[in-house]
Amino acid sequence: MTVGTQMQQAIAGVQSVAATMKTFALETEDQVAKKDFQQLAQTFEDALKVLEARKQYIEEQEPQYKQQ
Repeated sequence: MTVGTQMQQAIAGVQSVAATMKTFALETEDQVAKKDFQQLAQTFEDALKVLEARKQYIEEQEPQYKQQ
C-alpha cells in the first residue's frame, strides 16, 4: 500500500468520524452531549485540514503518490 493510499484512507476515516459526531450532535437533546459532540466534530475537522495539507505536500514532493 502506498503512502498516498494510506493518507487517503486516513482522510476518509477522519471524514467519517467527523460526520458521525455531527449526526450525534443533531440527534441528542442533551445540551452537554450536544456541545461535546460539536467540539469533537470541530477537532476532527481541524485534523482533516492538517491531513489534507500533508497529502498535498506528499503529492508535490512525490508525484507518484498522487491519486488519480
